[in-house]
Amino acid sequence: MGKNRVDVSAYLVVGPENTLGRPVRDVVSDAVRAGFTAVQIRSKTASARELIGICRESAIAIGQLGKSDSVSLLVDDRLDIVLAAREEGIKVDGIHVGQKDIPVSVCRKYLGEDAVVGLSARTFDLLEYARGLSADEYGMIDYFGAGPLHKTQSKADAGLDLSGNFHTRNMGELSELARISRVPVVVGGGVTVDDIPALRSTGVAGFFVISAVAGAENPFSAASALVSAWRACGCSS
Repeated sequence: MGKNRVDVSAYLVVGPENTLGRPVRDVVSDAVRAGFTAVQIRSKTASARELIGICRESAIAIGQLGKSDSVSLLVDDRLDIVLAAREEGIKVDGIHVGQKDIPVSVCRKYLGEDAVVGLSARTFDLLEYARGLSADEYGMIDYFGAGPLHKTQSKADAGLDLSGNFHTRNMGELSELARISRVPVVVGGGVTVDDIPALRSTGVAGFFVISAVAGAENPFSAASALVSAWRACGCSS
């Protein structure tokens, strides 16, 4: 299994293009105050320097809430950003990569055993893929990201297979994935409060959201509602 016991029960993915013009650090602070346990900085538009700055401000926000040791701060895809941020003394805990990104073996090599490394499960042949991973391959990752649960504008390419066909995940697939995976599974893609009871019943470790919190009129209230719904279904984070 992955080396780290990362809490992905309530996982925020956020970048400057998702926050309706509000500082990313403010949305991160609201989510963590509400009980979110992991934050991924993700942007396809920000420059490297901007991303490093966002990591710094997010790490400070998490630290000011006394959550640096319990809330994981991750960066999507950009191993260079994680390494540069760490070089500047910023507490970035690890990276999340997709199937087309830098291999997890390379991430693990450069970030070390203590880093958190998350991997997006393959969109097509999801269960076959999870079953086919070797113990060594599982040993390089700490959690799977799976989805989308619904079609979402926040990540328009989520759910596309190699032929351009769109797939969403149903609760049966997610139950089976949670059962066979050797690492925790976190599910996202258009997740709302109404989805939480069914999602929790599958046995997955948590949910991830982008616009449901970052694009909400009141991010703290939106995040609180999601966390409360998850905990009410028997999950304590």
